[in-house]
Formats: sequence, C-alpha cells, structure tokens
Amino acid sequence: MNFIQVNQEKCTRCGICVNLCPPRILKMEENGPSANESQACIACGHCVAICPRAAIDNIKTPLANQITLEEFPVINAETAHQYLRSRRSVRCYKNESVPRNQLLKLVDIARFAPTASNKQGISYIIVDDGKILKKVTEVVIQWMEENQSHWWSFPLHIQAYREQGIDGIFHSAPNLIIATAPKDFKNGRENTILSFAYLELFANTLGIGSAWAGLLEMCAFSNYAPLLDLFKIPENKSLTGAVMVGFPKYSFKRLVERNPLDVTWLSGDEI
Repeated sequence: MNFIQVNQEKCTRCGICVNLCPPRILKMEENGPSANESQACIACGHCVAICPRAAIDNIKTPLANQITLEEFPVINAETAHQYLRSRRSVRCYKNESVPRNQLLKLVDIARFAPTASNKQGISYIIVDDGKILKKVTEVVIQWMEENQSHWWSFPLHIQAYREQGIDGIFHSAPNLIIATAPKDFKNGRENTILSFAYLELFANTLGIGSAWAGLLEMCAFSNYAPLLDLFKIPENKSLTGAVMVGFPKYSFKRLVERNPLDVTWLSGDEI
C-alpha cells in the first residue's frame, strides 16, 4: 500500500509537495502525488504541511498529528530581532528548582529543532536533585585537579571551589539537562547543538535562564568514568551536551553589542 494517501476531491495537482520533497521521492501522477520508496522518506512532514488544501497524508507524518498554522510569520521581524538579542547565558540563579512540567516543556521543544536528513536521535536526562549536582561538581573538580595543565582556567576554578566553596561548574544552577545519542550516531553533537539552541531560546519565554555546562562537557568528552557513572548513561549511548537551567537571580537591562558584522559579497561578475 502506498504510504502516501491523497484526497482526490481536494487535490488540485499543483505539484507543490513534489517540488518541496527533500529526498525527491514524490512524483505527480494522474491521481495526484505518489511515492513507492517508503524507505527513502525521511518523515520530515513537508509534503503534508505545505499542501494548501490538506489533500495529502503520509503515514509517517500523519495529517491528524499536524497543527494548522493560522498565521506566518508568527511574530514580526522587529520583535524577533530584539528577542534573539535578549537571550543571555545565565550564571546566577535563584535557589529554586524549575518545576518538572516546565523542564519537560524545554526538552519537548528541543525535539523540534532541525536536524540533518531529519535524523533527530537525541535523548535527554534531566537532573533536578541538588545532591546529585553537588556530587557532579565534586567529580568535575577532581578531574580538573588531575588535569590542571589542560586548560588555563582549571586552577582558578579549583581554588575558588576548595577555598571559598564557589561552584564554577554549574554556578549553583538547580537543574541540569543532558543530551545523549547512540554511540554510532555520527550527527549526535551537531543535533545536540541545534536542539539546545531551541531549548535556550524557548526557556526565556518561560522566565528560565540557561547556559552551556562547558566544563562538565570537557570532563565527559574525556570519558571520565566517575562522572559518566553518576548519570547512568546506557552502554550504547554517549553524552553529547549539557545545559544548566534555572530561574535567573537578576535580569539584564540592556542589549549587548557584538563584533561588527563581517560579510563578503560574491557576485557573478567576479567569478
């Protein structure tokens, strides 16, 4: 049975779905679009989402599971520009854990991020236990002590932690979100970066701050067993990224400038 179903009464044979299919497996026939190569379909949902008359259905991305987009773009350019610039890495948090339903919203939106060939493949571990995070901080500090020459800031973090009790690993963030992917999945890191970008941008709308846990990642990527054992990551998976989240202790009042735009135009006359 064709995994593409077409409503003959609605389909106008406009061909938009055929033109938009990334693997180009759709073809227009007398009764509308058709595709027999179900294995080549990447389940991106473009064909169903683009149809102006809701005439096409795909068993891999059912029409019934798609949400009608009433207006596009959803927000105007000025609002989007200011919002994107307003996101900041947060390293001062309130002593208050983010409710689980809010944490789930973060990882739920992360799964909608674009990925190469729609491979996705990212799973998440959410840590909302302060005792576990304290253990993780201690383990990362131990790793840094064993590798003090690895990075210039290691001695500074070690001294601040040992002498003043300052947590430079998580900055006392109450929650940690870890991304994992199958060990044989070559796009794990790239897809994690894309998914966490979505997560961090959405977090701001919920009043939640975030920042990448770079020092933890460095420790994890070195395959430091004492750390990986704390997260109980399955044998067939690897840690591919980590983000700390929590309610910001302070709010930023201004948009910060970046380096000047550096762009080069390449026109046909120069080739």
